[in-house]
Formats: sequence, structure tokens, C-alpha cells
Amino acid sequence: MKCVSIAVLAAAGVLSAVIDCNADTSRFTPPATPLVACDPYFSIWSTGRALTDAETTHWTGKQHRLGAQLRIDGETYRLMGATPEALPALSQTDQEVTPTQSIYHFAGAGVQVTLRFTTPALPEDIDLLSRPITYVTCDVASSDGESHDVTLRIDASAEICVDRPEQQATASVESLDGLAVVKIGSVDQAVLQKQGDDLRIDWGYFYIAAPRDAKPRAEVGGFGAMREASDASRATAVEQAGPDAAGDLGAAITFELGSVGKTAVSRYVVLAYDDEYSIEFMQKQLRPYWRRNGLDAEGLLREASRDYAALLKRCDAFDRELTGDLREAGGEDYAILGSLAYRQCLAAGKFVADENGQPLQFCKENHSNGCIGTSDVFYPMAPQFFLFGPSMAKSFLVPFMEYASSNRWKFPFAPHDLGTYPKANGQVYGGGERSEENQMPVEESGNMLLLMAAVAQIEGDVGFSEKYWPKLQQWAEYLREEGFDPDNQLCTDDFGGHLAHNVNLSAKAICGLGAYAKLCEMRGDDAQAREYRTVAKEFAARWIKEADDGDHYRLTFDRPGTWSQKYNLVWDRVLNLDLFSEEVFEKEMRHYRSLQNRYGLPLDSRHAYTKLDWVLWTACLTGDDEDFRALLAPVVDFLRETPDRSPMTDWYRTENATKVGFTARPVVGGVFMRMLCDSDVWSKWSKRDQTQAEDYATLPPAPVLHELVATADSKPSTCRYTTTKPMDGWQSSSFDDKSWKEGKSGFGAKGTPGAKIGVNWESRDIWVRRHFDLPGRSERPLRLVVHHDEQAEIYLNGVLAATLTGYTTRYEAVTIRDEALAALRPTGNTLAVHCRNSTGGQFIDVGLAEVEFPRAERARFATTSSATK
Repeated sequence: MKCVSIAVLAAAGVLSAVIDCNADTSRFTPPATPLVACDPYFSIWSTGRALTDAETTHWTGKQHRLGAQLRIDGETYRLMGATPEALPALSQTDQEVTPTQSIYHFAGAGVQVTLRFTTPALPEDIDLLSRPITYVTCDVASSDGESHDVTLRIDASAEICVDRPEQQATASVESLDGLAVVKIGSVDQAVLQKQGDDLRIDWGYFYIAAPRDAKPRAEVGGFGAMREASDASRATAVEQAGPDAAGDLGAAITFELGSVGKTAVSRYVVLAYDDEYSIEFMQKQLRPYWRRNGLDAEGLLREASRDYAALLKRCDAFDRELTGDLREAGGEDYAILGSLAYRQCLAAGKFVADENGQPLQFCKENHSNGCIGTSDVFYPMAPQFFLFGPSMAKSFLVPFMEYASSNRWKFPFAPHDLGTYPKANGQVYGGGERSEENQMPVEESGNMLLLMAAVAQIEGDVGFSEKYWPKLQQWAEYLREEGFDPDNQLCTDDFGGHLAHNVNLSAKAICGLGAYAKLCEMRGDDAQAREYRTVAKEFAARWIKEADDGDHYRLTFDRPGTWSQKYNLVWDRVLNLDLFSEEVFEKEMRHYRSLQNRYGLPLDSRHAYTKLDWVLWTACLTGDDEDFRALLAPVVDFLRETPDRSPMTDWYRTENATKVGFTARPVVGGVFMRMLCDSDVWSKWSKRDQTQAEDYATLPPAPVLHELVATADSKPSTCRYTTTKPMDGWQSSSFDDKSWKEGKSGFGAKGTPGAKIGVNWESRDIWVRRHFDLPGRSERPLRLVVHHDEQAEIYLNGVLAATLTGYTTRYEAVTIRDEALAALRPTGNTLAVHCRNSTGGQFIDVGLAEVEFPRAERARFATTSSATK
């Protein structure tokens, strides 16, 4: 990375910031570059090799257009965005990606330009890390000794605040204590109503802000016209726009830089997104962590502007130190990979505050199934979080362990997930909470024992495990009975299908038992520590004998001539379990190095594809630098040469560098496993934890639903329905539905999980209506009670009450929009529903209930004190 001096104009003056990573990484162009990397919804990427090659997108690939134009001596050039095509692009000369920043360099028309995107994701301070902000800084200086008249404009489409571009949005110009602000939001504001994978946010508000002393001009209006205006200095002076389709609406901030000479002139904007409520956890809507003490969007923007110069300095320092540690641990390739993974990992999750104001993190299973808080996703993600201290490490474990320890979870093994993002209302994968079908019992139980032991190792204390001890003990006993030779079940790599006698899964169970023995020892229970350590050692000896296949160890115990990556064995080294000999690691590594393809080591002998995160874990097995770099180098070659222009995948083909699937997932945090193998590095970063989270609230109690309009789950009701598209106005109370068929709720296809079917429905669409009265309502809040698969629009008296996507496997309480609540009356109400199914099971049933939220348990538990048996 070449050294770059950037003059940063802060409110109080000019600050010089220098990025110097002492290496040349400028030739590396990622498959996609993170620009805004805050959470699964506020996530904007450049997929072009140059910033002007393509329009910027959400990680899902849908357009989320940001743009930048520079007018130099009367000629306008593009710095970001592929349109207008008629405008020439200023030549991009270099690109850099550091852990917290993406930096582009341009030259032409007598000037040099640096455009940098800084997301202040500083892990020692979760309050700061959770801020949904990214700074865009533009520095312009003359390169030919002449002065040049320069104007800068930065624009954004309202697509950023909706799921689909045809949704209605509004935009306005605001004024706030020394800031010029543009605010954009959806009209409907469907807070936390949609769940699923290929979704974007359509509630809350997107902001662009700039300090007034830089004399910015803010404008809103038609996005196309704004972009097409060739004069970047032109302002429309419109201060309100919309409602309009979000794809047609936009905003811009314009700066007149004036005469620019050899001294750089700098301007910046803050991009921010306030979602107000971020996650639903066991039916309780939780605010983002940064909002926990009453801070609102205006306060966020003030603090962002106030802290701008200081945060850029801190980000530069953090980037230098972390890339230096990565380089020391694994060379230049490792610095490249870790820098690219860092923001992607964090941007696939969200920090929220529990009822005690403590940080909880919910990761999203991007581009696989959209699950939230998935064990076999945060298991590979964990090294990045664990590196930076106990507060980060525990943030994603607390909600999972609270759920697993509740009476909701009835199985003797650990859960798989907490729901579908952004609703963490209970497991949906496989058999959900209903059965053991397609569960991952050995996988998830081993994951949790290993991760809990890692927390204890970070803190040097077992206090965090104490509240959950009965559950940990249960899982350890399960692994002792079922873990050594697993039956035909799934593992983390569920895309490979069920597999019996899985040797790598057995290794996880053995290390999990060793981890539990370590926890027992730290807890002071010497007898149980000896018992479980003995079991783990005996299992390891059997494993070595029964998995042996000459020069390597098998994929399954019963299949000679097979092999697999034994990435789970890395915990033996990280946790100092001393279960397997160095000879085992060296034997496997020799075999791996003989099997590598052009772009990496395949996952196992069945396929040529691999998992990027597991390759990096496997590379750590021997602790040898040469082995690590040998397995790492083809992975970085893949990133350099893959034709797929999307955020970094973790699942790709090793023979031709193409993506199999999976995009922008948090599992890439696993590349930091090498850092956990160095206790000095791990300790250095971990000790900087400023958050010191320790006083977590207990699981929100399940709400009690008092049904006023019954669902089929309690009492099937007579409804009118049709599978033929009805006339307009079908949702209104006055619509004549007598020609529709009559049947009992619910409506669906056999085999749909959790469905109580009264009428068989197998077509693509169904429309359902029922009439009801609401006599004698209490003061309790009113909610819809819905079980849907898939998309549903629900109306009360003709007013849209909720729009739902994805699917559920049980009945869930859904918040009703205020306008629909206001339309209800004591008698003569109509509930109207349209449901559309695209694939798999299908079902729709809707009721209405008053919701009673039981008083939450106020017992708190500390996690830093020692505990002994």
C-alpha cells in the first residue's frame, strides 16, 4: 500500500492524517469493495474494478446507488457510479482496502483526488462500533502547478431506504445545529414486519449530513434528473420531494471548493441510517445499541460530525496496527485477506441493547437462508469477535444461551438458530422447536462448548458460564454418548448433505469434551474435570486409530480412500487441550499440501469446492508459518482472479475460481483464527475492551396472547376465500364477497411445517376475508397473530395493517400499523388477506389478539466474578 497524505478539513481547522501500512497492496482489487458497511441492511458495495465501472449495490446485488461527480474548470467527471454514461470518468489510479476504510485515488484534468469511505468500526468501544455511520471524504489538490475551479457533488438514491425501488418514499432538506442534512425514508414505515434473506430495509431514515461551515448545498428531487445534470454546481433548491417511487427519488450535497491549488482541499459528508428498532427478540422489539441512553438521529449526526477528525485518526491508527499484526502473523496475503474480511464480518450483524442496556449482537446468515443468530455461522465468525475481547465475544453468545436455557428449547442438544432475520423469536431451521428432524445435535453442542471455553480463556475466569452450567453439562453428556461416531446427520457444511460417521464432526465432539473438562477445571470441579478429560483423551486415541488411512485421516470412519479438512482440530491448539499429538497435525498437513488445486484446498474428497473460512482454520493446525502461507496463498489468488463481482464468498470452486454460493456472510471473521493461536496478540487486543459488558438482562418472557379473533391453532373459523384475482377494492369492508368460496381456516398445503389446514390451498395466490366484532377491548396492545408462508398483505377495514415476507413455522404476534389500528371499531370489522407462495410449503392464517407482556425478570447476573463448585 503506497503512503498517502490526506488533508482532512475539520470544523476547527485542517488536520493531516497519514496512512502508512509499509507495503504495496495497491495491486489487489477485491471481488467487491465495501463502501458503507454497518449492518445487513445498511451495506453498500462497489462491484466494479474501478469505482465508476458499475452502480453501487446492496450486498444482495440490488441497486443502492451512491454517486460522486467533480466539476473541474467547467468539465464534469464521474468519481463514483456508472451514470450518466455521457460524463467521462476521472481516471482511477489506485485503490486500497484497510480494515475500516476503502480508499480510491484518481488523477486527471490537472488534479489528484482521493475519495475515502471510513466506517469507524473500532471494536474496543461497542458504542462507537454500533453507530450506523460512514464518512465519505474527498480531497482534491492540483497536480500540474496550476489552480483549478472545482465543485464536488455527492448523491444518493432513495432505494437505500426501501426493499423494492417501486415502494413510495419521501425526501426533505433539514437544518440541524451547524449541519446541512438530507433525510429520506419510506412512506409506509413497516417497522420489523419483514423477515427473510433477500430483503432490504424499508423502515427508519437515511441521512446525508455535512458541516455548514463548508457551505454545502442540499437538494432533493428526481434522482435521474439530478444525475443527468451536467453542471455539478447546479442546485434545485427543492426542500421537499415525494411521495414517489424510491427508485425515482434522490438527494445530493454540493460543495463549491473554489480555486484549488497544490494544497489539498477536503470536504466530507456523513452517511447514516437510523432504524429506531433493529431486532425482535422473543417478540420484544430492541433498539440499536447506540440508542440505549436516549440518543436519537439528530444526536447521532451531531456526534458524528463532532468526532470526525478524531475518528479518522483513530481508524488510521487501528488499521496500521491490525494490518501490521496480520502481516507479522501471515505475510502480505494475510494482511489483504484480513483487511477485506473485517468489515464484511461486522456488516452481517447488528448490535442492539438488552433491557439492561448491555450489547447483544445478532448475526445474519446472508445468502444462505436468512437465519438469525445461527450457531454454525457465529462459530466460524467467532475468531474476529474473540480477538477483541470479552464484550465482543459474549455479545452473540448471550441471546443464544438465554434461548437454549429457557423452557422454549426442550432438546438435550444445542439449537441451530434463533429465527429468521431480523426476528429472533425461536429456531426455524429443520424441525424448529417441534422435532429433531434435520437438526445438528453434535455440531451445535460442540460449537457451544468450544466457544464458552474460549470466553473463559479470554477472561481467565469461568463466571460467564456459571448461569448456563446445567445446559453445558447436558451438552457435554450428550457428546459423550453420541459424539464420537455421529449418526447420519448434518454438520456446519449442511450443503454437503447428511453424513454418518463424520471424522471431522467427531473431532469437534472430542475437542468439545476437552473444552468442557477445561471449564470444570477452571470452576474448581477437579473430579468432573478428570472424568471428562479422560473421556476426551480416550476418544482422541480411538479417533487416531479408527480414522487412520495411511498418510492421512478419513472423511468417515467407514470409508477408506477418503479425506477431509479437519478444521475443528484447531481448537486443540487454541485452547491448549493437548488431546491430539503434533504428529496428527503434521500428517494431515502433508496430505493437504499434496492435494491443493490452483485456488485452494478442497473441503473434502467428494467435491472440488472449498470453504474459505475452513481453509484458514486448517492452515493453523501445525502452527508452522510455511504451512499457513502455503494454504493461504491460493485463497488470495482466488480473490484476485475470480470472475464473480460480489462481496467475498466463502464457498467456491478451487479449480476455476468461481463462486458456488454464499455472499457477504459473517463467517469470514474466521480468517482471524491465526491470531487466536498467538496468545500474546490475542491478549493485547482483548485487554483493550472498553465496553466491559457484564450485567445482561435475562430472556424476555414470552408474551401471552389473548385471542379476540381466533386462529386455526385454537378454533378454526369460517372465512370467504378465492384463488382467482378479485376486483379492486377486495380488501374494503364494503366489498361484496358472497361469490367467494366458504371454508374453515387455515389455508395451505399438506406438509407445511406447523400448518393447521382447514382448506387445501396449492395455487400461487389466495385471498381470504372474514368479518368480526371487537366488543369490550382492554387497554392491552393489539397484535395480529399470523402464520404465513410466504408473502402476505393484511388489511383491517381496508387499511393496510402489515406486509410480511419470508415464512414462519409457527404463529407469531405482528405489530399493526397505526392507521389500521385507528380504523378498527367495536362492530362490523373486516380482516382481509392476500398471500402469495413461490416455492416449498404454503400456508396462511391470521387472527387478532391482545398481548400481555409479563413483567420481565429483573434478576441480573455478573460475568466477571470467579465461581467455584
